[in-house]
Amino acid sequence: MNGKATTTRTRLDRGRNALGPALELVHTGRAPTRAVLTAELGVTRATAGAVAAELEALGLIRVDSNPGAGAGSQGRPSHRLAVDDKGPVALAAQVHADGFRAALVALGGSIVATAPGCVTVSADPAQVLGAVVDAGAALLRESGRRCVGAGLAAPSAVAEPEGTALNPLHLAWPAGAPVREIFAERVRAAGIEGPAFTGNDVNLAALAEHRHGAGRGARDLLCVATGHRGVGGALVLDGRLHTGSAGLALEVGHLTVNPEGRPCHCGSRGCLDVETDPLAFLTAAGRAPGPEVSLLQQARDLLRTSPQDPGVRVAVGELIDRLGLGLAGLVNILNPDRIILGGLHRELLDADPERLRAVVADRSLWGRSGGVPILPCTLDHNSLVGAAELAWQPVLDDPLAALTREAV
Repeated sequence: MNGKATTTRTRLDRGRNALGPALELVHTGRAPTRAVLTAELGVTRATAGAVAAELEALGLIRVDSNPGAGAGSQGRPSHRLAVDDKGPVALAAQVHADGFRAALVALGGSIVATAPGCVTVSADPAQVLGAVVDAGAALLRESGRRCVGAGLAAPSAVAEPEGTALNPLHLAWPAGAPVREIFAERVRAAGIEGPAFTGNDVNLAALAEHRHGAGRGARDLLCVATGHRGVGGALVLDGRLHTGSAGLALEVGHLTVNPEGRPCHCGSRGCLDVETDPLAFLTAAGRAPGPEVSLLQQARDLLRTSPQDPGVRVAVGELIDRLGLGLAGLVNILNPDRIILGGLHRELLDADPERLRAVVADRSLWGRSGGVPILPCTLDHNSLVGAAELAWQPVLDDPLAALTREAV
């Protein structure tokens, strides 16, 4: 092979190896232009241009070669890069105590379509997962979009490598239900292309927020959230979820914050899980929960419509103090550089941000030395977006191999 051919082959190999990193940069919004892409990848302009062209040919991104120059700008503007709004999607599914939701999620974390299913969740995980997959399959048929795979957000720790729901405490599912296997079977039976994945809902919310929301730029990101029932936590370290040796890390819902508090499903007493979730808030506010809408929605509605009600104010203060105590313990152990709160915890932060931050600072060693930023999650349906991230990951790792394999 002559020198010119060798140089050409080397450039092609370098470009192939850069496809995944380049796609991730566009996917997470960190490379809005080809100039930024060139700098981030550390390659030549020619290689960056070839990589962008290949991703465009795969139907993953769009390259605007004639962007308008901004006011006051000098020189020729760089080509702008964006995800292709007609490109492939991932099927995302979420199950919670009050039903399920299916969605189609494009690159960039944008939700293309969604189908809620507020139904009674039966004790048979196969029935529930079949229903959510059927809803997702209907969305795919309506959209006509190509599907790269499917991801499920489960309201339980998901043990690795088996993919079993170890403690679906707020569902009637049996402990150890093989949710990953069931979900994958239902996905295949529905004729949906691509691999199927399953993860814990709060882990996936944290992953989504780290890539697309309030966690962007954090190195050690702690996420704590309460959804329809219970409390979950997640930690993202250097861009990767920390799931522990068996996928069971960060079960923060079972930190004791009130030793004389309510009995918890885990067998202990006064856990975050039962002291700071929507049911705890309604109870503390003196409200009997009703059957009309989810507990989370009832708690949110009460906060929004009656913020000055004495019972509501007492409940806000009580839950903030207990949440702050739990967060302070996590700060002492984990030393995160940012905390994000989701679900009802986001509303509690909005209701009295100074009180929560003061409790965490007062109770944590590292909090006193400067404080840890505590921010609300910013993505709607972040667990769904995170479930889609699982399905997108093989494409982000190697776009050409993933899409070629899918087409075979």
